[in-house]
This record gives sequence, structure tokens and C-alpha cells, in this order.
Amino acid sequence: MDRFSWTTGLLELGETLVIQQRGVRLSDGEEKVKFDSGVLLLSTHRLIWRDQKNHECCIAVPLSQIVFIEEQAAGIGKSAKIVVHLHPASSNKEPGPFQSSKYSYVKLSFKEHGQIEFYRRLSEEITQRRWESMPTGQAMQVNKDSQAGRIRAVGIVGIERKLEEKRKETDKNISEAFEDLSKLMEKAKEMVELSKSIANKIKEKQGDITEDETIRFKSYLLSMGIANPVTRETYGSGTQYHMQLAKQLAGILQAPLEERGGIMSLTEVYCLVNRARGLELLSPEDLVNACKMLESLKLPLRLRIFDSGVMVIELQSHNEEEMVAAALETVSEKGSLTADEFAKLVGMSVLLAKERLLLAEKMGHLCRDDSVEGLRFYPNLFLTQS
Repeated sequence: MDRFSWTTGLLELGETLVIQQRGVRLSDGEEKVKFDSGVLLLSTHRLIWRDQKNHECCIAVPLSQIVFIEEQAAGIGKSAKIVVHLHPASSNKEPGPFQSSKYSYVKLSFKEHGQIEFYRRLSEEITQRRWESMPTGQAMQVNKDSQAGRIRAVGIVGIERKLEEKRKETDKNISEAFEDLSKLMEKAKEMVELSKSIANKIKEKQGDITEDETIRFKSYLLSMGIANPVTRETYGSGTQYHMQLAKQLAGILQAPLEERGGIMSLTEVYCLVNRARGLELLSPEDLVNACKMLESLKLPLRLRIFDSGVMVIELQSHNEEEMVAAALETVSEKGSLTADEFAKLVGMSVLLAKERLLLAEKMGHLCRDDSVEGLRFYPNLFLTQS
């Protein structure tokens, strides 16, 4: 402890605060001293301890005085510690709380945790030796010349000022971000209006526009999203909203369903619809409620729930027997297939492929072999060769 000197706690010119930690007790080797609970500050030049109640009680030791540091893990009823081993006190050292000490090290006990990060930062400063980048004597001159109007970087008040400036800068960045978001939403509305205009022009000039141009325009419209998405602001939050949403889903999902063989998992539908809706995102609950109304509204789609609980959307014209017959034919050609292999062959998700194979099994067309290698399906020879 005789290496520590009294200080005001202010940072010197060119000195930068690295990290600080509350609830740290300072011990002279193995002996407890009066420095029981304080704030430990690490700067680029010094290790500073300041009493949490009496701010005038503040001591520091230069980082150049540190030989090495080590960690002591926490135990039952004991806090984690950092042991700081120090060089002998120099002859021209400033006055401090102790004139002599039988220990060459001090212990920093962290009552409120934080020792891991503090140890890491302290190790970095000792390794980098940033205090050497300032010409020797500049910091000492600033310390000793108390009458010549020494220039100091700010201390605790300055730290608080920096934190306040950082908070204001964060608030400013957040405000600018929301302004950008508002501008984006305005642009999105303009794009929706543009898509409506293009759609109307396509209808008006149906004969003047070639088929290739029509396909290209439609692809642009699809990338822009749904021209006029159904929202709660327009239709409220009750049954009417879900009915209108179901009608819109039928309109936008029919073409993708036909391309995918007449069936899609609800997860795929959710992703496809929300991508098309742009900023007006749809919740999973609203999607399920709207899909439940598809059949009652006599729309060309319907919600189906398999025995496993998997939910899909399929076309009303979707022929289950044809799908099962096609699955049986594919499995018969290959001899046997897993759901993964079947999905690659027919170009659908593994989830739907497995459900189709399970359905074929349920109808008696396939048999299964459930082994350590996984679930594999075979043609039902009992049915075909009986």
C-alpha cells in the first residue's frame, strides 16, 4: 500500500478512462485496511481507487509500478479478487496513506462482480503500455505544477458529461433512424400506388401489350408486393377482418399453389404472404384464423390438418388419390425411398413429402421400415401380389 499516493481523482492531460467498477475493497496484502468499499477506475496511466461515500478519499498508483497481476476465484463467502504485484516504492513518490508496507502486493476484492472484464482490460493496458506514448515528465509536470494553472482533462464530472453526451448522441441516432423509417414507409406507399397504376394500365391496354411484357410487368408487381393489403386499420379486428384476409389469401396463393402441385405448408404460406405484404406484416394467429375461413367462404383453397398436426393449404381441386398414386409409382420405380429422397425427386419440402408418404401408407399402398437408419417406405407387396 505504500506505493499508492493521494490524488484528486481527476484525469490528467492525455489520460483516458478505460473502465470502472463499483463495490471494490482494497487490501494491503493479506491485511484488511480502511479502504472497504469504493469505485475502482482504470485509466491508460493509473489505477485509481475512490471511496464511494467520501469522494475526497482517493488514491492511485501508476500502471508502470505494476509487475504482474493474477486472479483469485471466488469461494464460499469470499469475493473474486485480482492480486496486483508492485515494484518497490520510488524515493520521489508523492505522499500516500501508508509510508511503508511489509507486502509487495495489494488485493482488489470485487463485491459486485465485474472482475473478469476488469482483469482483461487491465492486462491489455499493462501489455500495450500506452502510458509510455506520452513523453516522460509531462504527466509529472502537470501533477506538481499546482500554481501555474495546470490544464486537466475532466475527472468524475467530465466522465458524467461524456456519458450525457453519449446518451444525447444515441437519442439523436434513434430519432434519425425513425425519420428514415418514416421516409421508407412513405416511399413504400408510393410504390404501392405505382403498382396499382401499372396494373390498371395492363388492364386498359390488354391488346396493345405483348405476352412477354405482361409477364415482365407482373413479375415487377410481385416483387413490389400486394398492391392493397388487408389491414386491421381498414377492416377492424374481428371476423370481418379475417374474412377479407381469407379472400385476399385466395387471390395471391392460387398461382403459387398450382406451381407447387396444389399444396403448401402453412410455414411456406406465412413466409410468402408476409414477403408480399411488405411493411403490413401478418401475425401467425391471424393467418391461421383467416385460413380456417377459406372453405366456409367457398374459396378455391382450404386448410388441412394432417394426423401429425402439420397444417397445409391446398387447392379444392387437389386430388388426394392421384397424389398417392404418383407417390406409389415413384417409390415403386426406386424400390424404396426416405422422405428426404422423395422430396428431392418430386421437388417439394421434406415435411410435405413425409406427409404424402404417410398418407399413402395409411391408405395401404406403402409399408414402412423404421430402423436406426431412419424411416424408409416400400411398396405394399401384400396388396399387389396377393
